[in-house]
Amino acid sequence: MLVDRLERAGWVQRRPHPTDRRYVLVELSSAAEARTPPALTDYHARVRAIARGVPAAQRAAIHAFLAAAAEAAATAASEIRPTEIRTRTGTAEGAR
Repeated sequence: MLVDRLERAGWVQRRPHPTDRRYVLVELSSAAEARTPPALTDYHARVRAIARGVPAAQRAAIHAFLAAAAEAAATAASEIRPTEIRTRTGTAEGAR
């Protein structure tokens, strides 16, 4: 799983959700934050500020959509065979 690999590599850390034991929060590790470009840090702060302004009912709908989209992307990615991935020149990636 992607998060497992990121955690093993020291990029993220998991922590329990403060009010809901069903959830685990994933956040950048302090080492990863130290390597993050300032522009990306600023972007993340702006996104967090925007998220705080979204009503809880809307956040639930957004979460449901993103979870379904992530699942669809994972399913599609697992079904792609290397010979189906085409480069801009039209050759299959695995055929070189």
